[in-house]
Amino acid sequence: MKIEHVAMYVDDLEKSKDFFIKYFNCQTNDLYHNQKTGFKSYFLSFEEGSRLELMHKENLESKQVKDYLGYAHIALSVGSKERVDELAKKLNEDGYKIISGPRTTGDGYYECAILGIENNLIEITV
Repeated sequence: MKIEHVAMYVDDLEKSKDFFIKYFNCQTNDLYHNQKTGFKSYFLSFEEGSRLELMHKENLESKQVKDYLGYAHIALSVGSKERVDELAKKLNEDGYKIISGPRTTGDGYYECAILGIENNLIEITV
């Protein structure tokens, strides 16, 4: 068994899609648009593993980053400590906020946590 995909709502669908393509080398399908409901989405595929569905619908309420019950973050493996460091540096230079790291956590993960597009928490790991 595996997780096939995770989905998240975003305010700016195109900008969010471009973020994941630019920094995480995703491939995307064509835009899906349900004219009746106004729902739009893209499926983003990584080099291996699960997919990420970016979704948009008008008039959704935004959450601020804080502790709450439910999904907390997405962790994306980039393959090496060097790549974690490079990507963290590039994201920081491009104005994304580093929350922690790069560092080795108490449970042995090498990671960097950032506030990515639309303040979504992303862990970049080996």
